[in-house]
Amino acid sequence: MSNPTLTIGIVAGEVSGDALGGDFMQQMNQLHPNIRWVGVGGQQMAAQGLNSLIEMSRLSVMGLIEVIKHLPDLVRAKKQILSAFFDEKIDIFIGIDAPDFNLRLGKSLKKQGIFCVQYVSPSIWAWRENRINSIKQATDLVLCLFPFELAVYQKHQHPAVCVGHPLLSKLHADTRPMPVRLHEFIQQTTAFGTATLKQASHRICLMAGSRNGEIHAILPLLLDSAKKIHDMLPNSQFILPVITPAQADLIRQIAQNTHPDLLAALHILHNSNQKPSDLSLSHACMNVSDVVVLASGTATLECLLLNRPMVVVYKMNKLSFAIAQRLVKIPYVALPNILAHGQTGKAIVPELIQHHATAETVSAEVFGILNNQQAQIQLLQQTTETLRADSHHGAAQSVLQSYFQNKL
Repeated sequence: MSNPTLTIGIVAGEVSGDALGGDFMQQMNQLHPNIRWVGVGGQQMAAQGLNSLIEMSRLSVMGLIEVIKHLPDLVRAKKQILSAFFDEKIDIFIGIDAPDFNLRLGKSLKKQGIFCVQYVSPSIWAWRENRINSIKQATDLVLCLFPFELAVYQKHQHPAVCVGHPLLSKLHADTRPMPVRLHEFIQQTTAFGTATLKQASHRICLMAGSRNGEIHAILPLLLDSAKKIHDMLPNSQFILPVITPAQADLIRQIAQNTHPDLLAALHILHNSNQKPSDLSLSHACMNVSDVVVLASGTATLECLLLNRPMVVVYKMNKLSFAIAQRLVKIPYVALPNILAHGQTGKAIVPELIQHHATAETVSAEVFGILNNQQAQIQLLQQTTETLRADSHHGAAQSVLQSYFQNKL
């Protein structure tokens, strides 16, 4: 029996969504060979057969105030995407994360009888649970990444499954000695000067985020913190992985303007600096670092799965933060802490948010970890083991099964 051709609309709005989308598309292509893809994504989704309708960066907007600034272009993007979906007569729509944008697409598409899936649950378990009503209007199925997310959908009787995060099967702690990992990292990195990492007393990875807005907002704090650490540990070195050469140039310029004397200790790397490897550049950088200081987001999950000690920081527009502070009903923002809190009721990594995130507090947390790395590593290991035991995979299988059942 031949498989009917499926036309699937799919939209990701940022780098982490592109990674999820690429993995999902690969699964779907293996299970159902007759698929036409149309939508918005990045390099990983393009590798699986997607010609993006628009640049994904147009959708990479976060924070209430930032969204308002970009609203006219977001409205134009929505119209352009919907028009293409209707022209192509899509059978299924997959919105990957970016719920404020994708649920609006889904609401328009579901009204036309298109089967709509939200891949990555909006954080209704954390704030604005009443959004479940708009989720019901916009989706036929929600794919959750973490087990604790299912309860709210069961409560409101809406179809949802926990498919686990694809990174669970891709990232594992490296048990090899650090010198072996470091040698491999230097061999696989083409950037000039990385060999000096062997002489570093400590290697600290700094990750401000994948968006330019995050880099502008958070990198100055990371560099100020790095300066304080370097003043106390003059043989320490810092690794800063980014995606594009343009972002590397941006970081170099900010560093030149703020701490030019720190430049010699910075290794600013972008994706084209890396030879083919089992690990992405950011994962490889985490893997050879004693501590990772990073912005809250998917990267904290990656760091958790690699069992690398971390300090989580985040800063956003003051008005956006004030509004979010009133609405959020959970005590943590970092995924490792949210997961650990659900398991044991305790946080496992330091998180420094808004005015609590200063060069003094960040550097103090880094020094604390360097004095006893194993303490946090053990907590990361315990949380990861429980997460793996409670999760399962099969996002594509779940979508196909639900779609064909829905057609009966």
